[in-house]
Amino acid sequence: MFMLYLTCKNHLIILEQTLKQCSLWSDDAPSKEAMASSAPFACDTMAFEQWLQFIFIPKMTELIQLQQPLPSSMAIAPMAEHVWKGMAQRQILITHLQSFDALLNQQ
Repeated sequence: MFMLYLTCKNHLIILEQTLKQCSLWSDDAPSKEAMASSAPFACDTMAFEQWLQFIFIPKMTELIQLQQPLPSSMAIAPMAEHVWKGMAQRQILITHLQSFDALLNQQ
């Protein structure tokens, strides 16, 4: 399990770095109302990259730090493919999320 946590942590670091390289990292957090969205990926209140930055990365980091069970069925890449369809510069992010999905789905 230790190796899975370590690998996931590395995926999160790379995801953050890649979001920054793609100029998709924000210095300003969404409002409390936006963060409270119950829609999948908070798609009704924020951009997908904001959901990755302000909800997904912190939640996964918390699970790793507390050594809690990680999701065993994850499908984030299909949302990335939908949101960034036709945006060649986002393919690196899509590919990374596909790899992350595969890692957690095979545990």
